Amino acid sequence: MADEVTEAVNNLSISGGGAAAAAAGGGAEGHKKNRIQVSNTKKPLFFYVNLAKRYMQLHNEVELSALGMAIATVVTVAEILKNNGLAVEKKIMTSTVDVNDETRSRTIQKAKIEILLGKTEKFDELMAAAAEEREAAEAEEQS
Repeated sequence: MADEVTEAVNNLSISGGGAAAAAAGGGAEGHKKNRIQVSNTKKPLFFYVNLAKRYMQLHNEVELSALGMAIATVVTVAEILKNNGLAVEKKIMTSTVDVNDETRSRTIQKAKIEILLGKTEKFDELMAAAAEEREAAEAEEQS
């Protein structure tokens, strides 16, 4: 499953903001090129981990953003990247935002988190090693 997600993320073409914002569940704030808005229902966890890696390759840093119940997913993504030596925490911002509740036609407040991660010094080296391992595994499968 994780391999399929990795492949899907690797095949993504990231341009402008349209495709990237759509892939990242981009809403009104989807204008930042390196922001990923995480949902805990739309995509599997490793989709966001791999997308964050791609964003760090392109922009040297990535901003992970989530509301409410998706906050746990964002923290998990950040921890996976940090524990694998790929990212360092640059900034964590928390706030509350007003969200329209369509079912009750009123405004409710939701917790929001934004985590800014930067590449570690070993990021490129680790990514190159992972790519080599993938290629070796694919070559083994074909023989």
